[in-house]
Amino acid sequence: MERSTTANVASWLRERAALHPERLAIGLPGGAKALRYGELEALTDRVAHGLREAGIGSGDRLAVALGSEPLYLGLFFAAAGLGAILLPLNTRLAVPELAFQLDDAEPALLIADTGRELPERRGTRSWSREDLLAALPDRAEALPLAPGGEAPQVILYTSGTTGRPKGAVLPHRKTVSNTENAERYFGLSESDVVVVPVPLFHSYGLLILSVPALFAGARIVLVPRFDPRELQACVAREHATVLGAVPVMYRRMLDAGLDAGALGSLRVAWSAGAALDVDTIRAYHRAGVRLRQGYGQTETSILCCLDAAHSLSKAGSVGRPVGHCQLRIADTEGRSLPRGAEGEVQVRGGVVMLGYWRRPAETESARCDGWHRTGDLGVQDEEGFVTLVGRLGEMYISGGENVYPAEVERVLEQHPEVAEAAVVGVPDPEWGQVGHAWVVPRGAALDCDALLEWTRDRLAGYKRPRRISLAPALPRTPSGKVQKHLLERG
Repeated sequence: MERSTTANVASWLRERAALHPERLAIGLPGGAKALRYGELEALTDRVAHGLREAGIGSGDRLAVALGSEPLYLGLFFAAAGLGAILLPLNTRLAVPELAFQLDDAEPALLIADTGRELPERRGTRSWSREDLLAALPDRAEALPLAPGGEAPQVILYTSGTTGRPKGAVLPHRKTVSNTENAERYFGLSESDVVVVPVPLFHSYGLLILSVPALFAGARIVLVPRFDPRELQACVAREHATVLGAVPVMYRRMLDAGLDAGALGSLRVAWSAGAALDVDTIRAYHRAGVRLRQGYGQTETSILCCLDAAHSLSKAGSVGRPVGHCQLRIADTEGRSLPRGAEGEVQVRGGVVMLGYWRRPAETESARCDGWHRTGDLGVQDEEGFVTLVGRLGEMYISGGENVYPAEVERVLEQHPEVAEAAVVGVPDPEWGQVGHAWVVPRGAALDCDALLEWTRDRLAGYKRPRRISLAPALPRTPSGKVQKHLLERG
């Protein structure tokens, strides 16, 4: 298999299909919509021809708002081969949130599930899933591959500390580096069965679980909807060897009743997206399942992995740095700190993005002498294990999703009866953290329940505050900045 960081990632599927065309590649639970490697390559070639006939070429953005299904991976490899840039849309977002991403990225084509409510944008054609399939030829030859390496391949949106979403531009080189890391730390091989309950619009589901599994020649089982009991049954039915999920999924399986026998086939049970609590790690360990913690960002994918041998003794740590990545703990001046000292986690190497889409100033602010600034505060011990202790900014993680208070505050302040708003993340036993908003009303008393309902169509569910408190004023510094640490947390 081609491992060069200059390769176009679509070359992997061609090589794998040539080696083992009859091996099962991808499907849904119970074998639904299953495709063999040869069939996945044939679908990818047909999609590439259909997209090319629609005018999609090098540098064009292709927005995708589909559920987890094999066609999603066909679009991923087809776009890569053409040199187009895939724009996975988080289908949990509200229509105004999606409208911003479409306006910012300016995709030439948007492909979505039939009936999904999406904003319209001048200059972007919209196809349903059925429109796409109708545009594909019955058979197609493989097209020449566009350059890989540093060429942009995917744009994934994340939010900055200002709350304004930013598109992280990920090149082929980054996908190659991340895939090699996943192959190494998961020990992936052709005999593996990888269950993926995380949506493919996430870097985790797409670039950490699915694409590396296909590179290794493994079989993927995509799980479109999470159910704590059914996921365990799926692992047992498929004889899965690798499971990747977020902490809230592992906790819900625990609450629903952990079936140690159903999970007995697992060689790797991996968690990322937020920190696993130690009690959950220990509960799974007692059931014979060693949960491994991972750490990364949209901008970097995997940065650290906690291996099975240290899953209990180093519980609470996110592990050691992976390959294609140098990591340091730095002070506010960008100077490396010694082991045991607390500072910002900074990284460099093949796993780092190109930058933020059309955000040169924010790209530059995320760099420090060639290092990418994660914004996470951490400590690295003498053995190299990294433990995260907080954020330089105010972001919190709810159910594995990043939430930036400034974005939520901006939406709340659009309400005609809201003068000011401040949002902080507070502990929650199910989601890890949820939002608590303090709102200064304009004049008359404000109905907090009505305000929460008002946010329903304007914010994704995980971003909506779970509690709103009224305040006569927000505590501020002499320069006017809100002192959130003075707000009651709870």
